[in-house]
Amino acid sequence: MDGNWDVSCEQGAQSDDSHQFDRLYLEPIYDSFICPLTKQVMRDPVTLENGQTFEREAIEKWFKECRESGRKLVCPLTLRELRSTELNPSIALRNTIEEWNARSEAAQIDMARKSLSLSTPESDIIQALKFVRGLCLKSHLNKHMIRHEELIPMIVGMLKSSSRRVRSKALETIRIVVEDNSDNKDITAEGDTVRTVVKFLSHEQSKEREEAVALLYELSKSERICEKIGSVNGAVLILVGMASSNSEDVLTVEKVEKTLENLAHCENNMRQMAECGRLQPLLHLLLEGSAETKLSMAAMLGELVLDNEVKVFVARTAGFSLINLMKSNDVKSREAALKALNQISSDDTSAKVLIEAYILPPLVQDLFTVGVKQLPMRLKEISAMILANVVNSGYDFGSIEVGPDHQSLVSEEIIHNLLHLISNTGPVIGCKLLEVLVGLTASPSTVYSVVSAIKSSGALISLVQFVETPQRDLRLAPIKLLRNLSPHMGQELAYCLHGAPGTLGSLIRLTSENVGITEEQAAAVGLLADLPERDAGLTRQMLAEGAFELFVSRVTKIRQGETRGSRFMTPYLEGLVKVLSRITFALSEESGAARTLCREHNLAALFIDLLQMNSLDNVQMVSAMALENLSQETKNLTRLPEITPPGFCAVFSCMSKPPIITGLCTVHCGTCSLRQTFCFLEGQAVDKLVTLLDHTNENVVEASLAALCTLLDDEVDIDGGVQALLSVEGVKPILDVLLEKRTDSLRRRAVWAVERDC
Repeated sequence: MDGNWDVSCEQGAQSDDSHQFDRLYLEPIYDSFICPLTKQVMRDPVTLENGQTFEREAIEKWFKECRESGRKLVCPLTLRELRSTELNPSIALRNTIEEWNARSEAAQIDMARKSLSLSTPESDIIQALKFVRGLCLKSHLNKHMIRHEELIPMIVGMLKSSSRRVRSKALETIRIVVEDNSDNKDITAEGDTVRTVVKFLSHEQSKEREEAVALLYELSKSERICEKIGSVNGAVLILVGMASSNSEDVLTVEKVEKTLENLAHCENNMRQMAECGRLQPLLHLLLEGSAETKLSMAAMLGELVLDNEVKVFVARTAGFSLINLMKSNDVKSREAALKALNQISSDDTSAKVLIEAYILPPLVQDLFTVGVKQLPMRLKEISAMILANVVNSGYDFGSIEVGPDHQSLVSEEIIHNLLHLISNTGPVIGCKLLEVLVGLTASPSTVYSVVSAIKSSGALISLVQFVETPQRDLRLAPIKLLRNLSPHMGQELAYCLHGAPGTLGSLIRLTSENVGITEEQAAAVGLLADLPERDAGLTRQMLAEGAFELFVSRVTKIRQGETRGSRFMTPYLEGLVKVLSRITFALSEESGAARTLCREHNLAALFIDLLQMNSLDNVQMVSAMALENLSQETKNLTRLPEITPPGFCAVFSCMSKPPIITGLCTVHCGTCSLRQTFCFLEGQAVDKLVTLLDHTNENVVEASLAALCTLLDDEVDIDGGVQALLSVEGVKPILDVLLEKRTDSLRRRAVWAVERDC
């Protein structure tokens, strides 16, 4: 078939090899068809006064050059001067040429049909594609002929070729065929063609990728095909990724942008773009569309799953509009806006943007309004969720007005209303409003206002009762709230738990459930840890509930690596150790239960072991405090061994020497052991406590020094205590504490210790 193609039907067309293909015809060509100037077959032949025929465009250009150069107007063929430049159309010749072209093109189309087969040599396929491309560029009408001759499916079939050149040329040809021709677009988009074209988008930095983008742009001008493009799995995602890339191929990226603009006219495509982070089309309609369109866009936004960066972008772009929509009297509009705001507010940064857009006043009003104008309960639930989201962003809510009388979110009246709603609404709203209080009590700037309001409301007992809620997801918020309140309302909480022993038991069992370590467990054990440590009645209740045995087991498993770690491991372990330490404040109880438990579980050894948990300051500090308490009790537990009287006559007893007793504690002057008398000297703890005197945390230093000072007080052998410190080079670290700029209480304790050493 080589040698039979008119492969350059368009004027000045260039091949892939950057040279002009020779025109080869299926019928003999007559000299009269050729323009003497262009050497090409004429399309619009005209005749001069001397009878010479030229292509109209070529002879007009010749005359123009003559005038511009000041030369005489001459015939370019005879070079004789012309009296007139009138051009007479050669209609007969033009008709003859057109008939000749038609016969030639028909034959060439037939050859193209035969060449457009995957079994045909690559060169023949490419020449056939070039012919079709040139034919379509020459005349828009030829595109109808290509469709009528059913060549489009055959060209599409070339996309499956193993040749990259063929595939690339087929994509280019299809683009030319479908330009400005909706019928050709529809035929092209039939079957899996669109899916096939989309696959070419994954070909990095290739000619196929560029041509595929250009073709998709043309196809996307049809709304029906836009839906089909969007339905191809991954198509929108790939296009969005290409649009946001830093590709050096600027023209391709521009085509991708235009394609996405076309695709955005379909709602499903717009949704996919939004899910991929391209929200501009949706937000534009949300801001500029009709009321009905705004409602639709807000509803769509509420159903999307957005990453945090996108949430911030949406909050900044459309937050104010959504808040206005949420104030609408139309329930559907309010519901759509609330759902969208609930999505956006779940990120701290976007929540702060919404706060600055004044979302709090309408939210609070929606929650507190009752009667005819109140929101349906399902929407109040969403309002409560949004309020919980924004409060947990860490904003300073004491400075924001939310009520008509300049109340802030932490004003007593507002807190009282929140507490009332918690007790008198469904579990979903109650749980979310408890989360609001959790957020407010987590901030040092607002916790005292909330504590004051809770005290004045008398609602603490009701809050404690929520701990026994059977649903795990509804139980976390009240436990976290009580955990935040316990440092400020410890005695009140202890009183409530005294009156509700079942609640205390529930908390203890919850903390020791064998489910790994959850946020709920960490909060519960933290709550127990912050209760007044010297409340003997509460300690007795914990003993009765078996709390300390459970917590010893949990700490041991953590130390042995038997408990799975989690991000709540540190606060959980700190809470366990602090709860265990409270038993050392009850050692003087007459019942002796605390001492018995400490002996049975060798708590002194456990606390010594915990001193070595570097990077866990609270664990080290509490362990040192517990050892101080245990060491204070050692003085009461140490006993001198009984001395057997001599067997001689009593008359000579005054002459006998007292027996020499060995193995006595040099500090407590009696028989000591770590397990029985809690003597940490016997437990090799002195050097560990001295090591902690160099700690960067002053609380750890003070607790360690306090424990060491029990070796130097009036009820023990001070010389023995000094020797114990000297044996581990512990005097100099105490002097260093004195010389460093530390807290007053720490300096006072160091001064006391130095004076005893001297």
